[in-house]
Amino acid sequence: MAATKRHGRSPLGLRLRRLRVWLLRVTKPVLGPVRAAWASSLRLRTMTITGLIAIFMVALMGALVLDRISTDLYSSRRDQALQDSARATLAAQGQLDESDAADISSLTTLAGSVRSTVQGTSASQLIYLRRQAGQGPSILAPDDSFTSQQLVDVVSTDLSEALIEGRAPQYWQAVRLVDDGGVVSPGILVASTVVFPAGAGSYDLYIGYSFADVSKSIEFITRALIIMALLLLLLLAVLVWAISGLVFRPIRAAASASHRLAAGEIDARIPMQGDTHFDELSNNFNHMADTLQSRIEELDQLSSMQQRFVSDVSHELRTPLTTIKLAAEVLRSQVADPESSQARPVQVLSDQVDRFEALLADLLEISRYDAGPVTLETEPTNLVLLTEEVVEGLRPLSESLIELRPLGGFGVIEVDPRRIRRIVSNLVGNAIEHGEGRPIVVTVDSNASAVAIGVRDWGVGMKSEDTLHVFDRFWRADPSRKRTLGGTGLGLAIAFEDAAVHGGLLEVWSRLGEGTNFRLTLPRGDESAAFMSPVPLVPDDVVPEDGDPDVTGGWLRRPRRRVRREKER
Repeated sequence: MAATKRHGRSPLGLRLRRLRVWLLRVTKPVLGPVRAAWASSLRLRTMTITGLIAIFMVALMGALVLDRISTDLYSSRRDQALQDSARATLAAQGQLDESDAADISSLTTLAGSVRSTVQGTSASQLIYLRRQAGQGPSILAPDDSFTSQQLVDVVSTDLSEALIEGRAPQYWQAVRLVDDGGVVSPGILVASTVVFPAGAGSYDLYIGYSFADVSKSIEFITRALIIMALLLLLLLAVLVWAISGLVFRPIRAAASASHRLAAGEIDARIPMQGDTHFDELSNNFNHMADTLQSRIEELDQLSSMQQRFVSDVSHELRTPLTTIKLAAEVLRSQVADPESSQARPVQVLSDQVDRFEALLADLLEISRYDAGPVTLETEPTNLVLLTEEVVEGLRPLSESLIELRPLGGFGVIEVDPRRIRRIVSNLVGNAIEHGEGRPIVVTVDSNASAVAIGVRDWGVGMKSEDTLHVFDRFWRADPSRKRTLGGTGLGLAIAFEDAAVHGGLLEVWSRLGEGTNFRLTLPRGDESAAFMSPVPLVPDDVVPEDGDPDVTGGWLRRPRRRVRREKER
């Protein structure tokens, strides 16, 4: 017991904790959707709160009305019973006063006659005649008599003592009476005192009155009130539904217009609703949408002009570039000695012409992404084989040992193989350029929702703030660093767009002195809005630090890109 207290948990506390966990597990499938609907719907919350208030108010008013009616009915019926009992008691006492009975036989007959008189002059047949306590014995006193045994059982000591000690002509108490059918109903028992002649003494006269008719009336009124309350609540529900529809209609219109505007329908507007404040909101929103539309049209026009300019310049440069390339080839063919002083300039000229040609190709490709929807020529592709082809093609250009680890992804996936091959080439080429000759590991893995390719190097790495600009165009972490493979500065930007048009994500982790890890994640199918990468972004051989991305992959959201798909047959 001491050990249990030392750890802060008693057996009772553990059982309560298990019970709470079990209740949460059982109620979660039911309460989860309800909680989600409650959190996401202002109309539901408004209707629910209004309904609860209406139910409370109707129940309160119904209870007050029913209590008042019940009190009035019982009071009226009680007053009638007391008047009836007083009349019967007076008649009985008058009969006793007129009697000249003097022996036990005549007094006994008189007692029966008195009971009959009470039954005849009152509305009740429940009579109990009992000699009052506290009197001395008398041989002339008739025996106690009653018409129902339940009266004998319900007479309380307080009522008997009140008759002896009190000065009121009659007293009463509330009782429960059972009729011939065995139904229990409320009632009262009225007690008074009558005096027999010839010294027989005083007797307590009890008359029972059943309020079964009052109880039935109250039950009928209760049913009527319940039915009226239900009808009223139904009417209130319909009324609240209609009013909430009218109240929330402008909000739904605003939400619909904003959703359409966010989806790209720049002509979406909020209609006027005939309300001063909301019409002011509509005017402001519509004015904002008009301004945004005009700005978008201006930007589209400028973008089109820019894209046309880049495309025209690129195409115009191809003619002189081709001429220069042919001239470089002629000069190279005329150089007899590769070690001569003329060979080096000719080689530099040829390399720069090739780089210029690659730059023009990348500029044309990036301009296609800027122009709008991109056409994907998809076909079933094995990413393991595709990655292996890329790695084998780059091995002769690398001083680093490139290791391919195909942990998964052997099944085919619908992608554009040309663009995926370009992504992998860029990532492996980037690892070769910045890997400092250290090993490079290329990992391919898959799960039920996605296929991922990771490229890990142990080169110089980057600072965390530099990773935010890796996919920017023409950005370099170290501008003074020489390009090993002669890149154009657009490779990672194009790779990022290639991943996005597939609905995938290209991400990077890097740390100074510990290398860099790129991760390409492609979802399976077009219908998945979120997916989990099977390859961790933070490598397993490093210690995660604050600010690092998730270690296990985490759920990723599909980026929105305009794309046209054409499957290869």
